[in-house]
Amino acid sequence: MWIADKWKDYELIDCSGGERLERWGGEILIRPDPQVIWNTPRNNLLWQQAGARYHRSQSGGGHWEANDLPESWPVTYRDLTFHIKPMNFKHTGLFPEQAANWDFAREQIARVPAPEAEKSAGLFSGLFPRNGDGVRVLNLFAYTGGATVACAKAGASVCHVDAAKGMVAWARENARLSGLEKAPIRWIVDDCAKFVEREIRRGRRYDAVIMDPPSYGRGPGGELWKIEEQLYELVKLCVGALSDRPLFFLISSYTTGLAPSVTGYLLSTLLKPRFGGTVTWDELGLPVTESGLALPCGAAGRWTAEP
Repeated sequence: MWIADKWKDYELIDCSGGERLERWGGEILIRPDPQVIWNTPRNNLLWQQAGARYHRSQSGGGHWEANDLPESWPVTYRDLTFHIKPMNFKHTGLFPEQAANWDFAREQIARVPAPEAEKSAGLFSGLFPRNGDGVRVLNLFAYTGGATVACAKAGASVCHVDAAKGMVAWARENARLSGLEKAPIRWIVDDCAKFVEREIRRGRRYDAVIMDPPSYGRGPGGELWKIEEQLYELVKLCVGALSDRPLFFLISSYTTGLAPSVTGYLLSTLLKPRFGGTVTWDELGLPVTESGLALPCGAAGRWTAEP
């Protein structure tokens, strides 16, 4: 399991009876999680002291029951800052387990040497070396921009694509909070597949692709997306948008029943025959303070150019 265990501003304190007890900065939230099928004792007193709890409705959706919770607040991960806001369908605008993928992407970008003049300028200096300014990253279904700001902070130029205008605006705010308002990021509101098709026709190529597709959704023009029917074709399409010497390709998924090995099979089938390299896959997870175990939170597959 790839565990996001370097957080300081987020903590999965406990999980029991279909719920998570979480700390987001200084705020304590309780949210539902279908993976939590056990009923262990809720000994931690914070179960009774949470600032807000999300209640599911039997008719779909749900609502937040808040005590004394701010409308929004910032949290940091290493040298990145994100805007947190409780939303419909239990979300907060950030998936903390994705930090394992952010670190992976930054490490890959850091492998690419930058020109000496840019190194001496110290641009984008942060947790990782100022490397890879020429690395072009395409981030699809990019949501509020966790991977976008991580890659930009590492020195890459990023094309951020999401069908929801509000999510792209939120991502721009996260970039600003992370000191990246002048970073080379293109902000695109569009259907991901249609955008990639146009990029291929324009002759634009990318050194890395990141995608975190939903199980089901619609594009800004009403385009229907079903992951089981369309993921293979989208990955195949994106291979055509890669440069001659790509760096990495990352697929994440929260679709129930889609095993990590499925993402690995897609990448092995579509990238290795053309580019060689290495494919790995695993669950994403978060450490649970109370039990010492790790909660599975999704699947991911990674292709890298290294043998």
